[in-house]
Amino acid sequence: MTSKYVSKGFWNKKRVVVTGGAGFLGTKVVERLIESGASEVFVPRSINYNLVNREDAIRLLKDAKPNIVIHLAAKVGGIWANKLHPAEYFYENLMMGVQLFHSCWQEKIEKFVSVGTVCSYPKFATTPFSEDALWDGYPEETNAPYGLAKKMLLVQSQTYRDQYGFNSINLLPANLYGPGDNFDDTSSHVIPALIKKCVKANNENLTDVEVWGTGSASREFLFVDDAAKGIVAGAEFYNCSEPVNLGSGEEVTIKSLASKIAKSTRYGGNFVWDSSKPDGQPRRKLDTSRALKKFGFQSETKLSDGLKETAEWYSDSILQDTNFSNRK
Repeated sequence: MTSKYVSKGFWNKKRVVVTGGAGFLGTKVVERLIESGASEVFVPRSINYNLVNREDAIRLLKDAKPNIVIHLAAKVGGIWANKLHPAEYFYENLMMGVQLFHSCWQEKIEKFVSVGTVCSYPKFATTPFSEDALWDGYPEETNAPYGLAKKMLLVQSQTYRDQYGFNSINLLPANLYGPGDNFDDTSSHVIPALIKKCVKANNENLTDVEVWGTGSASREFLFVDDAAKGIVAGAEFYNCSEPVNLGSGEEVTIKSLASKIAKSTRYGGNFVWDSSKPDGQPRRKLDTSRALKKFGFQSETKLSDGLKETAEWYSDSILQDTNFSNRK
């Protein structure tokens, strides 16, 4: 039986702005839009459009004249980065989002797609996280400023739909990973951070790799290509302000994740757990039934396969950098 969620030329005459379109997730979303036939995809760069400033948001829309805006731009980082810069994570994410959203309404853009964060969920939300539980408590403290700033776009979406009839949707992906992820020591998330440490340990014959926390916390990870497919499908088929989770359905403890990454990188040493560092939210697992029901999205990439692909990409990039440096 043919699914009703099969694209039938929807994107052919659509001009789309993808904020953050040059980033990790954004490049995959742009690729997916082009594959789907979007007539024009505009990727604003921060050097030209600082979306924290409302004037730049309005200028962006007047320059690009989009039918649809997919808002991915965000200031993001791991637990330590969020702990060091909570005010920046709150202010910049809030201002980028609410001002761009308001400008889209003013300029009569057809649709606004907001991509939020699993960090918006309460710290002790019942698993699997149902979208209806978003307001059942305060988020985990280290990620709360970022999570709450992004969650304000959900409030904006619902109120602007109620008062103005403005069409917008709010998607909540699980933690993302994949080739092209951020491997910076100061701002990377757990998967790229551990892959980098294990590869370094292999290259330098180290027997120990330090990992923050106790390893007991759990997470759900979504491969970046799958996330892009879900976002583009939601943008095409979903037209409601009720939030929708995008996830894989696989919950894994950080200890188990470390073992999987060791296998993917062929690291045979030990993990040393620094329990003085925070674990973050105790558990994360999403209820993904709404995405399947509303626009037919279901992830395709198993965690073990995605980790292997990501580790191979990172190892190859290290080798290429080394070869390039040697040729200088």
